[in-house]
Amino acid sequence: MNILGYFQKVGKALMVPVATLPAAAILMGIGYWIDPNGWGANSALAAFLIKAGAAIIDNMSVLFAVGVAYGMSKDKDGAAALSGFVGYLVVTTLLAPGAVAQIQGIDPSAVPAAFGKINNQFVGILVGIVSAEIYNRFYTVELHKALAFFSGKRLVPILTSVAGIFIAFVLMYLWPAIYGGLVSFGESIQGMGEAGAGIYAFFNRLLIPVGLHHALNSVFWFDVAGINDIPNFLGGAKSIAEGTATPGITGMYQAGFFPIMMFGLPGAALAMYHTAKAKNKEKVASIMIAAGFASFFTGVTEPLEFAFMFLAPPLYVIHAVLTGLSVYIAASMQWIAGFGFSAGLVDMVLSTRNPLAVNWYMLILQGFVFFGLYYAIFRTVIVKFNLKTPGREDDDVEESGVTGSKETGELAKQYLKALGGHGNLENIDACITRLRLTLKDSSLANEKTLKALGAMGVVKLGSNNLQVILGPLAEIVAGEMKRIPASEDLSAVKLP
Repeated sequence: MNILGYFQKVGKALMVPVATLPAAAILMGIGYWIDPNGWGANSALAAFLIKAGAAIIDNMSVLFAVGVAYGMSKDKDGAAALSGFVGYLVVTTLLAPGAVAQIQGIDPSAVPAAFGKINNQFVGILVGIVSAEIYNRFYTVELHKALAFFSGKRLVPILTSVAGIFIAFVLMYLWPAIYGGLVSFGESIQGMGEAGAGIYAFFNRLLIPVGLHHALNSVFWFDVAGINDIPNFLGGAKSIAEGTATPGITGMYQAGFFPIMMFGLPGAALAMYHTAKAKNKEKVASIMIAAGFASFFTGVTEPLEFAFMFLAPPLYVIHAVLTGLSVYIAASMQWIAGFGFSAGLVDMVLSTRNPLAVNWYMLILQGFVFFGLYYAIFRTVIVKFNLKTPGREDDDVEESGVTGSKETGELAKQYLKALGGHGNLENIDACITRLRLTLKDSSLANEKTLKALGAMGVVKLGSNNLQVILGPLAEIVAGEMKRIPASEDLSAVKLP
């Protein structure tokens, strides 16, 4: 599989956690609408809604770790999701500022600020991918009998936790350099005026996939390099009186995001819906309507962006370029509006009351233009280059053959035949040491043959429920039995 194909696989896996984000964004947007100044301090209902939405938005990284691990696992098993969660906990715990200070033997005040930003999408996706790869490689491994309890899926979280230690060790030395480099880059372009605003916006979007856009945001939105765009804009009249804000200038690093988030991305969503395969349009519509509304109303764009950034990376680069262009145009024309949360309808309406907002209504006209640009460009590029956006992915092809060892696969066929074949089995499950089966006709199960195959015992529970005690191999055998096609002819399988 080439790198683009692998990214598309990651993109499909991300659709699981991304589906949770629009609801969270809408809850937060309504909360900010109810209490625009206090953000929950002046309204219990607003606080309730904001906290409910933030519980999901603020934990995107762990959702990605769990969702990617689950989505990229061969059989979409919960053990893979658990492994992703375990790996994420190991990495983020070891890289928390307090842990870094203790491990490196330094004063907590000397720990680089970068470690306070370690809970990001990059770490979540990285851990999710590693966890899935470990799961796919080791979930059928059979250990020596002395360690057989830890065979198969129970081995995967153990290996993932060890891998997490190595990931944390590498990031402990790389992360401060990466984060510091981005801050330095932001400081270097802050004096470039409108062009710098466009460059900043381009890299702001380009860094979203790895969660490092916050390093740039801290330079342009907060008082890292003397710009302090968000606090000064929110202060409005007070900031003007104090000389820390200038109408037409303060807010230029924010204003151009409104046409993108309120109009451009919904245009992209419409293009992706129109280019989806006919059989997938209903599914794609549900995703795009929810994600598009979240982007328009609240300015939370991740549900839409993660829907195509890995499936079709060229489109994401185009999106970053258009964002840079929009911010440059708004800054050059001095069409200014600012936000406290994000560039959605909620913040635009609130911004109109601010004396620093200059010709803010022109951003709406600019937005209509960018809606058309996004729709036309996305639709043309998707069709011309046959990009695999949501609903256009290649149909999944089920992997054939036995994924465990040859011996275990053959043993599973023997047990299946001894139980009367697939036609006699209504349900196959397993606990730690035994197969748990529901049979249509229990008389077809050959107890003598089952014991000859290695079963330590057979327990009948009622007329149709049967438990076959195998020891630690039970879970692996059950998995292999499920993978045997119902149409497979078992007549050639030899029984003892």
